[in-house]
Amino acid sequence: MTALALARSWRPKTFSQLVGQDHVVKALTHALDQGRLHHAWLFTGTRGVGKTTIARIMAKALNCTGEDGKGRMTSEPCGKCPACMEIDAGRFVDYIEMDAASNRGVDEMAQLLEKAAYAPSNARYKVYMIDEVHMLTNHAFNAMLKTLEEPPEHVKFILATTDPQKIPVTILSRCLQFNLKQMPVPLIVEHLEKVLAAEKVDYETNALRVLAKAAQGSMRDALSLTDQAIAYAAGKVSEEAVRGMLGTLDDAYLVRILDSLMDKDGATLLAIANEMGERSMSFSLALADLSSLLQKIAAAQVVPESVLEDWPEAADIHRLAGALTREETQLFYQISITSRPDLSLAPDEQTGFAMTLLRMLAFRPGSGGYGGGSDTVGTPSAPPLASARPSSPAPAARAVTPSSGSIPAAKSPASVATTVAKSIATPVPVPATASVGNVANRPDWHALMRQLPVRGLVQQLAFQTELQDWDDSPVGVRASVVTPMPQLASEASVGRLAEALTTHFGKPVKVVIEKGEVEGKTVAKVDAQIHQEKRQNAEQMIAADPFIQQLEKEFGAKVISGSVKAL
Repeated sequence: MTALALARSWRPKTFSQLVGQDHVVKALTHALDQGRLHHAWLFTGTRGVGKTTIARIMAKALNCTGEDGKGRMTSEPCGKCPACMEIDAGRFVDYIEMDAASNRGVDEMAQLLEKAAYAPSNARYKVYMIDEVHMLTNHAFNAMLKTLEEPPEHVKFILATTDPQKIPVTILSRCLQFNLKQMPVPLIVEHLEKVLAAEKVDYETNALRVLAKAAQGSMRDALSLTDQAIAYAAGKVSEEAVRGMLGTLDDAYLVRILDSLMDKDGATLLAIANEMGERSMSFSLALADLSSLLQKIAAAQVVPESVLEDWPEAADIHRLAGALTREETQLFYQISITSRPDLSLAPDEQTGFAMTLLRMLAFRPGSGGYGGGSDTVGTPSAPPLASARPSSPAPAARAVTPSSGSIPAAKSPASVATTVAKSIATPVPVPATASVGNVANRPDWHALMRQLPVRGLVQQLAFQTELQDWDDSPVGVRASVVTPMPQLASEASVGRLAEALTTHFGKPVKVVIEKGEVEGKTVAKVDAQIHQEKRQNAEQMIAADPFIQQLEKEFGAKVISGSVKAL
């Protein structure tokens, strides 16, 4: 004889056996006990949370007659009367389950409503359960409106759906709506422990926790996966067997990844990715598990008691919470969740996963970008003075054309999207420090201002100055500069600029700021000139592009002046 699947053999038969939906059970049992019954109920929720199960229990509760055949409607169906046993067996004449996915038309609905007018053959109520009701057509919904609002006294409707947004409000307003919750992992684990203990199957608690997480809130999925795990393990349901079956990542891999990120060890990160590829692990699930671990670490950094000591990874979470900064944890979490959808765009999932790890390694809080940093994987960040901004005009930018990029097609001849034109500027070589920092002579003020490790208002002040006089002596330097924007020259900003120069030259530097127009070019003027030249070059390239010219000729399109921006 074929064994019944766990999801079927362990389907709850009474409200007391139902797991995780206490708010629904409470409302329904009170209504049954008090005899205050509505004529239509709508149960919503994701797959496998108990919608059909509750509908069958309700049908039994409405029609139960007790073991002696004289019982009344009750919230605790006996399970032994003909009505209860026939509903459990799926052959009760007056309990009709209809799948709206395959019976979604107005004709099917008309036939159902015609039969509803007749009294039940051998029951107290005729119960219609319409599953996935959102699949009905608009005509079918309209056909059932009047009957659903004022059905015969002997008819009860139970509707179930996973997508209530698709149900017309005219239907929703005629039903009592109950939203069934997803099952939390601890509750699924507790239920699986009872099931396996009753089935006399050995198991590891961590294995059940992995199954519960994979079920994603569905008790039916959890039981189905447990069935599969029993067959796969051919004995004890162990964590190793379950992870091998699901292709999920062992927590040891995740901890190794985070340890390698802290050590800035790019070689080990790539080795872990290769090892996972050899074991045919799911890289998408790996990123999901990594995100989950990082969330626990972030929670531990704020609320240490949130980590349950019975977790196998509890010690590692405490250790990593102390080793990682909060900013690093948040950044790694953000990269892991945003990179997961990109795996499908990568040449293969392993490549995408490896690039995600390298991205975590490259973008660390306080490094890279305008703040300076190293571009070499696995090496410390370079000193701030090593990152300088361009000091000379860049070569002409090349606009994106059909040969080097793509321009979206116009939605209509009258409006052509020309604002998306882009250009790529060639990086400008940075002058060496030796050429600007000779303390015995007048320095190259322009390049020096670019290299100073100052930011914010102090940097703006530095970029808006020009050197007028440089008085160098063995004990200190007096630098006289002129700026067209004296409002930037606050006492604090001038002091911080002097401190940066003092650190750079190794002796005291006093900065004297004077108001006036500059004769040469400040850093700000050079940057503005570079930007202007890039924009003009991009506009010229766009105007000369054959595709743009064709759009202008055939559809009368025009490039909006000033809309082209170079990057």
